[in-house]
Amino acid sequence: MKLESLCVHGAKDKNNQTGSLAVPIYQSATFAHPAVGQSTGYDYARVQNPTREALEALVAALEGGQHALAFSCGMSALDALMGLFEPGDRILCTDDLYGGSVRLFNALEKRVGLSFDYLDTNSEKELLAALSPQTKAVFVETPSNPMMKVTDLAMVKRVIGPNVKLIVDNTFLTPVFQKPFDFGADVVLHSGTKYLGGHNDTLAGFLVTNDPKDDEKLRYITKTVGSGLSPFDSFLIIRGIKTLALRMYKSQRNALAIAQWLSSQPKVTKVLYPGLPAHPGYDLPQATGHGAMISFEVDSPETATMALERVSTILYAESLGGVETLITYPLLQTHADLSEDIRNALGITDRLLRLSVGVEDQEDLINDLSQALK
Repeated sequence: MKLESLCVHGAKDKNNQTGSLAVPIYQSATFAHPAVGQSTGYDYARVQNPTREALEALVAALEGGQHALAFSCGMSALDALMGLFEPGDRILCTDDLYGGSVRLFNALEKRVGLSFDYLDTNSEKELLAALSPQTKAVFVETPSNPMMKVTDLAMVKRVIGPNVKLIVDNTFLTPVFQKPFDFGADVVLHSGTKYLGGHNDTLAGFLVTNDPKDDEKLRYITKTVGSGLSPFDSFLIIRGIKTLALRMYKSQRNALAIAQWLSSQPKVTKVLYPGLPAHPGYDLPQATGHGAMISFEVDSPETATMALERVSTILYAESLGGVETLITYPLLQTHADLSEDIRNALGITDRLLRLSVGVEDQEDLINDLSQALK
């Protein structure tokens, strides 16, 4: 089944005897046993729930993976993933990683003794220099947040070899535009709050893997700490995925038009969008699209503040991937926990803005930006 059809028809309730088109919300915390020593396959919702199970199977199929787990948010998925590693293990990360991930990693360094190093994951030279016997994984965002750097996944896997896990955050492009397993990924992560849900109305996170041992460990962690996604939120994400492909195609068309328009504006000094030919990752064939995330730099902090306060159709908010177009100030929002020196070195300055382009009318969005930047 092609991806567009899978989005619509891929979630199946194996318990369905009614013909319901929608996977039901099994709003039950516990399930009765047919007899002593027997189970329906569901015992307690912290372990598994039929609605969540249908969603997990759908996300695994979309990514081309064997196993998927749904979590209460993207950060709980990332925290569970770190449970695969032991004190002393070292993880190499994309240098401008989402600030919330860096915050979690800093806490894990102090609490459990994991080690994290940040580098340009698209540099073969830097990767080779950073590898050590303690390196157990490379964690990649591509495109990265917020500098839109693109990492060649096949190159990374070739460099690190089969014994080091390649973990890919695929939140920005989704399986509509990028399939990390095709290029050597071992684990794929999503903040399902973003494009998979697509409506800014619920939180979710996902891990997808082909390794049954990793799946078993992650399910043990989920069962133990109770980080699995609730039945109602699972229902909402299934519903959101039905329109995933449509939303991604429309948002991408809008984003390309806006990126081209921004490139011609006198107060805009730089546009970071992989869909522009000038972007270093434009020709990399691992993605079939460039997504709908744009970062751009303006001529002064005053212009940045003015734009944030003047937009009206576009909303000043800290998230991405919904039907609404959102504008974010990474300095004060997504990357506020990074030190000023690190932010400046990465280019996350007081002049940088990030757009998550939605599905509104293209002209309305450009008109809103035009009046905000005057």
